[in-house]
Amino acid sequence: MKITDVRVRLANRYMFVEVDTDEGLVGIGESGTWGFLEASAGAINTLRTYLIGQDPLRIEHHWQYMYRCWHFRSAAIMGAISAVDIALWDIAGKFYNTPVYNLLGGRCRDKVRVYAHTGGRTTEETIAQLKQAKAEGFTAIGHLSPFLDEPRDTPYFEPHAREIGNAIERIGRYREAVGNDVDLCIEVHRRLKPADAIVLAEGIAPFHPCFIEDPVGADNIDSMAEVARKISVPIATGERLNNPQEFAMLIRRKAAAYLRPDVCMCGGITGAKKIAALAEANDLMVIPHNPLSPVSTAACLQIAVSIPNFALLEYPGDDQPALSERFGATGVEGGVRKKDMVKETFACRDGFMSIPTRPGIGIALADQLEERFPYRRRPLKTRLHIDGSVVDQ
Repeated sequence: MKITDVRVRLANRYMFVEVDTDEGLVGIGESGTWGFLEASAGAINTLRTYLIGQDPLRIEHHWQYMYRCWHFRSAAIMGAISAVDIALWDIAGKFYNTPVYNLLGGRCRDKVRVYAHTGGRTTEETIAQLKQAKAEGFTAIGHLSPFLDEPRDTPYFEPHAREIGNAIERIGRYREAVGNDVDLCIEVHRRLKPADAIVLAEGIAPFHPCFIEDPVGADNIDSMAEVARKISVPIATGERLNNPQEFAMLIRRKAAAYLRPDVCMCGGITGAKKIAALAEANDLMVIPHNPLSPVSTAACLQIAVSIPNFALLEYPGDDQPALSERFGATGVEGGVRKKDMVKETFACRDGFMSIPTRPGIGIALADQLEERFPYRRRPLKTRLHIDGSVVDQ
């Protein structure tokens, strides 16, 4: 069996890759490069010159070749490698007529616990979504910002005492709204510097959050480690890292309790499996980052099912539009739903997602995808402080 073509498919807010073979098997993957999908598409076109004519089942060899062939790498390139890798595993599963997780060692579990996405521009709006998610059976709820999801075109300013005080009080209200039957997954989105992150984490500790995600920027692992040493709330991080070596450094510095590899960014299923093994050897748990389309979810499920140290899977909801427009949209009508990208999604009931049973990663792209949902670049917009400087949000 040989690869005959590698095709980029840009639709709505997503970039998919299809790998064709001379035996008629087609693999599907997705890149997680967010606002720079065109750059990732360019990398795919370069990888294509190597892949055509190759045996698609030599997955590890191709991963090593693509990963090590340049002196320089970037998120755009790793997103491209990830998409190709997912597609190759999809082909392998279809070739052997089995879900990918059976090629990774088989099932460690029969269903996958997920956490729902909630958020809002006001505390009351967020609490209403929290209660709704609990009523729907979710036992873990995330993307919970202590600072709300305010519009990025609104200049920001709060004095320190009010900012941190309101944030701590808000998390307390979240806990009060759902009781102890729901795990709260707190998302800070690298918003704070270490000193402020320590104050916030210790302030919300009495409300027993499951974890606090990215309390500081991910680029300086030493800063993350400093926060981890001084707080009692577990840190989750890793969505901005894109290779196993970066996760190894994170682990050596004891900077996280939960690792968050993005299967569409960290080297695909192959990269995620390597990172999960590193985590297992160091008694750490894995919470895959999963903010993209159901193709990403399908790939994440293969990892979640097959590793022993899986904790939770991020699940933004297939009925929702892309996250880049969700909070700016007025309901589902304001954006294309994630499930419209594919022919069928996976059931989610009482906070658990059913696992794929079809060969490969178990999902297929919708027909006439590009024509029905033309590609739209994610807007380049970040929030500014009232003084005109850049704010992390």
